[in-house]
Amino acid sequence: MQVLICGAGRVGRHIARVLAREGNEVTVVDRDAALVERLRASTDVNAMVGYASHPDVLERAGARNADLLIAATASDEVNIVACEVAQAMFSVPKRIARIRAQNYLQPVYADLFSSANVAIDVVISPEMEVARSVARRILVPGAFDMIPLVRDRVRLVGVRCQPDCPVLNTPLRQLTSLFPELAIEVVAVVRDDRSFVPDPDDHMRAGDDVYFVVDTRHVARALAAFGHEEAAHRRILVLGGGNVGLALVQQLEREAEGINIKVIESDKSRAELVVDAVSRATVLHGDALDQELFEEAGVASCEAVVAVTNDDQTNVLGSLLAKRSGAGRCVTLVNGRSFAALAPSLGIDTVVSPNDITVSTILQHVRRGRIRGVHALRGGIGEIVEAEALDTSALVKKPLGQARLPDGIVVGAVVRGDRVIVPRADTQVRPGDSVVLFALREAVKSVERLFSVRIDYF
Repeated sequence: MQVLICGAGRVGRHIARVLAREGNEVTVVDRDAALVERLRASTDVNAMVGYASHPDVLERAGARNADLLIAATASDEVNIVACEVAQAMFSVPKRIARIRAQNYLQPVYADLFSSANVAIDVVISPEMEVARSVARRILVPGAFDMIPLVRDRVRLVGVRCQPDCPVLNTPLRQLTSLFPELAIEVVAVVRDDRSFVPDPDDHMRAGDDVYFVVDTRHVARALAAFGHEEAAHRRILVLGGGNVGLALVQQLEREAEGINIKVIESDKSRAELVVDAVSRATVLHGDALDQELFEEAGVASCEAVVAVTNDDQTNVLGSLLAKRSGAGRCVTLVNGRSFAALAPSLGIDTVVSPNDITVSTILQHVRRGRIRGVHALRGGIGEIVEAEALDTSALVKKPLGQARLPDGIVVGAVVRGDRVIVPRADTQVRPGDSVVLFALREAVKSVERLFSVRIDYF
């Protein structure tokens, strides 16, 4: 596939690396020569300097032969125009644009990005995606990650194994006998910065980050099996009332009853805007690192503190200050890789990367075959994939034990109508089933072939 990416910032570079690594022909355009040179030096992609919205630049970048254009520059307007030019002048089949300004995304203007008005197939709002991701984590206490799949019939849950975890040193094959009514499948483990797909004889160790797929109705029991029985978060402090913070508060107010939310925002005019936009939350104007303001906000009694300001350092320091003041769990937004790698060792519970979330959202619209959803896990260790099985899929009409799945791929669940099936060696996938798989980074491309319409995959 030939992909043209407009913008060599964090998101542009990341998606370029992912797609190039999988064998796609990728070209990146950016007006910043330093960013272009950096990309050329670190990644095997074509990169050129130029204005991404200019027709001559897009033509030189190969727009006439492109299968996909991803507009992810720092300017919403450039992204919109680039998609318009790509469609009008070069008939690029699919166009994705990152739109950050919430003014464009207000419900009253919902028709703006319809196919009849603007030539954009998919609009991605990083702030909204991050807010949804943080809300999912807040609403599932004890998990550092949670992703709903197959119309929320199943969920991917990430938990850390603490020293008192009940299933430590227990072979995975015994989980079924220990919890016979629990529909759960462990699909990935991260141990000492190394990720792997466990086999039935592997066992969990203290400090492991474990990802499992579970029937949504069994989430609480699955968390308890891993030693996480934290109570629902009722008192939440949000540091930062920007687009992410505001969207998060609004979502929590819609989806969670009986919660008390307080917001600390340093900009007075923004704080006043947030006051008008929320229904129940209390908004405090002041510095997110002010100890006295923390005490006024009652941080010691908060089950969760969410740091989502525009500054990584403020988010990390604010989270540490909240933990020292007695707060329960901290969810911290971090853009820079160095901060993201450092945060867990400092005692921060959950790190959220806007770039990873944005790239994950883009990948959902890039994957081929009958793939309905893709979610990149933190640090790019792999992807959780939701796909529809067809008659021609290599998984259909044979026991999974005979399917010869490529290394690095494991089936987490099969959903047939309202029924969630925990995969076993004798499980047979039928056409129309939804299949949830985890694939390590190096095996992701094989998933596309697995669910393509071709029958000659193996």
